[in-house]
Amino acid sequence: MLHNKKMQKIIASFLPPLVFQLAKRDIAGRYRGSLLGLAWSFVNPLLMLAVYTFVFGMVFRGQGSDRTGFALSLFAGLIIFNLFSECITRSPMLIVTNPSYVKKVVFPLELLPWVSLGSALFHAAASLLVLLLFLLISGRGIHATVLLTPLIIMPLIPVILGASWILSSIGVYIRDIGNLVGMGMTVLMFLSPIFYPASALPEKVRPWLFLNPLGLIIEQTRNVLLSGVLPDWKSLVIYLAVALPFAWVGRVWFNKTRKGFADVL
Repeated sequence: MLHNKKMQKIIASFLPPLVFQLAKRDIAGRYRGSLLGLAWSFVNPLLMLAVYTFVFGMVFRGQGSDRTGFALSLFAGLIIFNLFSECITRSPMLIVTNPSYVKKVVFPLELLPWVSLGSALFHAAASLLVLLLFLLISGRGIHATVLLTPLIIMPLIPVILGASWILSSIGVYIRDIGNLVGMGMTVLMFLSPIFYPASALPEKVRPWLFLNPLGLIIEQTRNVLLSGVLPDWKSLVIYLAVALPFAWVGRVWFNKTRKGFADVL
């Protein structure tokens, strides 16, 4: 027991580099064997932005006369949704697909959601870079408020981690949870202000939109990226005040349920 505690302390001192290395390996593993390799992380969002610009800007003609603006708004919303969706949809299988880590008593299993988050943040950053390049090329310019984007995303991180800890532990015992999460993400996509701005909803319905964990973050991300509007700091602080306890609950749940992982796997 003393040996295990000593090893846990040693591992704890290397947690940030360990998360970085595991996330790096996770990203590289996705593109291993492909011709373009890591370049796919930029090609995919570039292709999607081109498709959105054509389909929603030219075919459906978007909203009003600013057809390209609608495509950019859609793409900005999807950056946040894809960040959230990538982490949450992977969560139910995080422990199941890494049984070797479960058998290693000193390995901090709670790091796996962090690794998934690191990979998702990399892809979100790639998509953001594509968006910024498009803004420059199209002559729309980049607002200084773009620098505040990390501060907008930061309150979402505890929500992602809390949900990931809960879902990854449940996924060990109930394998069907993965299918339910996939269906839930589809529903969440249409309930989030991705294809429409919050202002398009009736005033009576609008407050309910922000019960959606992505509602506020998507709207604020669009404001700083495309409109040059400063964030609603008060709303973000309230969001963070709720997100942190949720993450704590998720971590406690994970620690309580992890004792039976080895028996199930």
